[in-house]
Amino acid sequence: MQNRKLLNIVGARPQIIKASAISRVIRKDYGDRIEEIILHTGQHYDRELSDVFFEELEIPKPDYNLGVGSARHGRQTASMISGIEEVILKEQPEAVIVYGDTNSTLAAGIAASKLKVPVVHVEAGLRSFRKEMPEEINRLLSDHISTLLFAPTDAALKNLIKEGIRPDASPPFTIDNPKIFLSGDIMYDNSLFYGELADNKINGFLDDLGAQHGNYILATIHRQKNTDNAERLNNILQSLIELSVEKNILLVLPLHPRTINALEKENPKLLLRLNNIESVKLVPPVSYLEMIMLEKNAAIICTDSGGVQKEAHFFRRPCLVLRSESEWIELVKNGTAVLVDDDRETIREAFVKMINANELSYPGFYGNGKAAEFMVDEVMQMMLQ
Repeated sequence: MQNRKLLNIVGARPQIIKASAISRVIRKDYGDRIEEIILHTGQHYDRELSDVFFEELEIPKPDYNLGVGSARHGRQTASMISGIEEVILKEQPEAVIVYGDTNSTLAAGIAASKLKVPVVHVEAGLRSFRKEMPEEINRLLSDHISTLLFAPTDAALKNLIKEGIRPDASPPFTIDNPKIFLSGDIMYDNSLFYGELADNKINGFLDDLGAQHGNYILATIHRQKNTDNAERLNNILQSLIELSVEKNILLVLPLHPRTINALEKENPKLLLRLNNIESVKLVPPVSYLEMIMLEKNAAIICTDSGGVQKEAHFFRRPCLVLRSESEWIELVKNGTAVLVDDDRETIREAFVKMINANELSYPGFYGNGKAAEFMVDEVMQMMLQ
């Protein structure tokens, strides 16, 4: 049987990580049936946020890199659509797989659907119900031009059904007759696989940072709403600094380039303060294995990242969400993630409550750790239909 071509499209750090699970399954179980082509849009283009992940996670190097880089949403997305279209016309894949909610996701979906190539959306159905977020627009549009939609949670599946996608569709599946699945979360697969790898490969990483196991705050801030609003960013960081100093607990803060740029431009005094407080450890963007190690051993995690919220749950760590909403509503309902936005008093109250909580439970919302195997099998069946 002739190999089936699958175009695997990534562009941002979380997508590279998600794609690693799909690539791993293809190499292990489908190497003689699926020819995987990897396209990297270059949306995240510096080494620390991109190339290092292909090396560390042992993913094959991209066959194509568009090198798009940063730009306004319209220009960036248009450049991606044009580049992806050229690759699709050249390679003639039988399916295109996309991840999450970035401009790369939307661009790939538009390019593929216009060329009548089925789109497979991993992490479908997530909703913040705030269309002011660029990510929400990307999610909605990507879902409604996809042929296979893999919902990681029951809530995500219900969102798709509410939006009119029939749960009882029968093959053959097309853009007009899409199929939705409750697949489990591909990042849970990775947390199991790479959690063990992190323990074996970088067990001295925390010592090098001066971070004691279970005795530090891990904070990540990268969302445009937080970084591009000087008042919000100041509120969040000042709150975390105060808690770190008051509670005598180390604050570990891997700084995203967008966050550094915002501080340098709008609040250089705060950046200087962060660099000079003994209880604050600023670090450059970390590798995925290093992030796993930081998450596994933190006392509490504060983040505006959707992925980090889930990983906090995977590793049984309480989480403060530095936003007013979350795609992972099951975590908020469960009480292991708390929405604090940028309100300083809310951040303080939630921090004190969560860091002292002894009876938090972490149910298995995200499947059995075999989501990637299920997804690749369903994609293969669609390509054979």
